[in-house]
Amino acid sequence: MDKSWMHSDRRSKAYEFGVEAFLNFAVENLLTTTHIRCPCVNLKLFGVGIIRDHVYFNGIDQSYKNWTFHGEPWEATTNASRNVEEDDGHSRYSFVSEEIDMDDNDFGDFGSDPYEFANVIRDGDQPVYPSCRKYTKLSALVKLYNLKAKHGMSDVCFTELLILQGDLLPEGNTIPTSMYEAKKTLCALGLSYEKMHACPNDCILYRKEYEEGKDSILKEGVPAKVVWYFPPIPRFKRMFLSHETAKSLTWHAARKSIDGQMSHPADSPSWKLLDDKWPEFGNEPRNF
Repeated sequence: MDKSWMHSDRRSKAYEFGVEAFLNFAVENLLTTTHIRCPCVNLKLFGVGIIRDHVYFNGIDQSYKNWTFHGEPWEATTNASRNVEEDDGHSRYSFVSEEIDMDDNDFGDFGSDPYEFANVIRDGDQPVYPSCRKYTKLSALVKLYNLKAKHGMSDVCFTELLILQGDLLPEGNTIPTSMYEAKKTLCALGLSYEKMHACPNDCILYRKEYEEGKDSILKEGVPAKVVWYFPPIPRFKRMFLSHETAKSLTWHAARKSIDGQMSHPADSPSWKLLDDKWPEFGNEPRNF
């Protein structure tokens, strides 16, 4: 099959005909036509219409020369350089079936208790197995999860990797046995976030009353802009877990004032105006 179109200008007729030929080939050779793997840089599963848009917008991965994940038989070759290139493409595509995000949907109800952070401190000191000095339970888990995100492993694949790691390491190792247990540890680090669609001109966030839109028109495709929101409240709660840190955070309320000397912004007229205007907020020294 002619694949020279992959290197053509995306605005050319050759590229257009090549995209249609590729999509027809994928639909004819796969068992399902609902979702197929997108050959653009996103590497995710979509419908044919969305994939067509992605290939025009993002381009096609030019290292994907053997379309094994779209029904083409794998071709063996004696050329060493070609073997390396195609093996690299195979490793990139073989594990990716969905986007790997550690957002609030992944964590569910994990991390709602700030005292779980104390367990993270313990895991950071606990060796991954007895007599191990290089890795702790937490550092090993973070390394493994970085590999998961980098190479696009599914949760099922990552669970099997954890089980294999546990079998390879000596008895008494602390490697979790499932993605569920791994998330329980990682969520306490405050890695969760919320993704919001935004206007490219930064004039609006499509959230709350704007999340669903007003014209009732649903469009599929890649959003123009996505921002990540990291909730600050869990971090504030963890800050108060330390007695010394909590003492510093509430120092403005417990300090001894010295007349004629400003030692904290709480001594300024602006801070006092805020306390007078919102007394309920000002009466709680732990408010930020």
